[in-house]
Amino acid sequence: MAIGVGGIVDGKVTGITKYAAFVALGDGKSGMVHISEISHNYVNDIRDHLSEGQEVTVKIISIDEQGRINLSIKKAAPPSGNDREPRQMRGNGAHRAASDGPPSFEDKLKQFMYESENKITGIRSERRVSRRKGR
Repeated sequence: MAIGVGGIVDGKVTGITKYAAFVALGDGKSGMVHISEISHNYVNDIRDHLSEGQEVTVKIISIDEQGRINLSIKKAAPPSGNDREPRQMRGNGAHRAASDGPPSFEDKLKQFMYESENKITGIRSERRVSRRKGR
């Protein structure tokens, strides 16, 4: 199987972390789906959307210099009322159609939540390091 940027392939989820899911693509290749590329909706917990062993369709969005493959589930298929996620998000689970216009409030909120989580994680890491040095 030829793997190239822009290609859409099927794979199997082999691992899930707090911020990413890892997908086996076949031929000994695997890639990573960042939490922001799981769904068109805000994803708080990847396990609400994916499970290990699940078959998924992904789009190859980049391959870096070291050969690491970055994938997207949400770009593999347009959003619809019948998203391919086996388990809906907790809450209302409504799916919004993507638009080419300016970002919606929901998109802005998703970006804010993502950036805030990254900043908080960084601050917590710095505090742990400074506490260890102070001991």
